[in-house]
Amino acid sequence: MKIPVYSLKGEVKKNVDIARVFSETVREDLIRRAVSAEQAAKRQPYGVDPLAGKRTSAHYHGRRGIRHSMMNREMARMKRIHHPGFLYMTARFVPQAVKGRKAHPPKAEKIWKKKINKKERLKALFSALSATIKKDLVLSRGHKIKSIKHLPLVLEDKFQEIKRVKKVREVLEKFGFSEELERIKEKKVRAGKGKNRGRKHKKKRGPLIIISEDKGIFRAARNIPGIEVTEVENLTVEKLAPGSKPGRLCIWTESALTKLENIGE
Repeated sequence: MKIPVYSLKGEVKKNVDIARVFSETVREDLIRRAVSAEQAAKRQPYGVDPLAGKRTSAHYHGRRGIRHSMMNREMARMKRIHHPGFLYMTARFVPQAVKGRKAHPPKAEKIWKKKINKKERLKALFSALSATIKKDLVLSRGHKIKSIKHLPLVLEDKFQEIKRVKKVREVLEKFGFSEELERIKEKKVRAGKGKNRGRKHKKKRGPLIIISEDKGIFRAARNIPGIEVTEVENLTVEKLAPGSKPGRLCIWTESALTKLENIGE
């Protein structure tokens, strides 16, 4: 299958053979597994201080018939403070007590990583790549592709050298991305407590620009909301299928498409 390579003026420069990876069957189950493994690998382990709630002199003596025994006192059998004062016999240490330890706190030694076979992860990557050229899957993600000239869209390598946001916008609008750029402008205020936790807004995911070498395009495109730029060596399943839903709209440079043939070797 041959696909056209466009110049920045919108003219067809030549036709190139499509990479073999685009012929892979779309396996949504594998894509979900790979995305889950990638997200788990990024999680930072966290946990409480092992001594939290345990730094106290509170203790329990339960022998019967001795002085200061805490049995037959008509009170719950738990560790209590013994020094004189207003905290005398106040419960501490146990989970149900004020300032006590947590019953089942998060532990820093918990392993968040999920295992996935190398071949399985590579198959998921090829599967996600294959989904990017299928119009029905791209449309189901919400992308506006009615005016876009071709899927996959391949541009000449001069696209990597653009250093101005304005110029990137002009090129994208020339290739029919006007509706898509309008769509990804939108952002909504998140429902729930996430608003207080540094993720107040929900934003749309726009096109992914895949390059072979950054010559200025990264800085130029990063200020357009929703657009991401990545080098072909750093492609991940999550970038190609955010939220494990395949069919992200992608823009390739000619050299990136050539490098793609050697991926996974």
